[in-house]
Amino acid sequence: MLSDAEASATIAVADVSRAKSFYRDTLGLNIGEERPTGLRFECGGGTFLIVYPSPSAGTGSSTVAGFQVEDLDATMADLRRRGVKFENYDSPGLQTKDGVAELGPNRVRVCWFKDPDGNILSIVARTRAS
Repeated sequence: MLSDAEASATIAVADVSRAKSFYRDTLGLNIGEERPTGLRFECGGGTFLIVYPSPSAGTGSSTVAGFQVEDLDATMADLRRRGVKFENYDSPGLQTKDGVAELGPNRVRVCWFKDPDGNILSIVARTRAS
């Protein structure tokens, strides 16, 4: 059933035009479809994000979508040049250094940032099977 289904993320935004600029221009995602009900941004491997207008935009306090990349440092450097600010956390079980946390027994590297509405997105360095 769902284990074979493709999945995507849907993200509530207050201003679709502002979100369009951020996701397209700042993050570099291509628009796959534009409708009055929102935007579909194409991502790797046939995946996508949908942003849609909602009065509850940015009210969540957890990660709404994540990206997996080969080179976390290069990706962060590029996004910093584009104006993205990465979150820093210092709490039990989650500490970041220069925006990056190392999680789990394999020390997976991950970072977080927010879109203009305060939605939290993550970037994870892909791990290779040994």
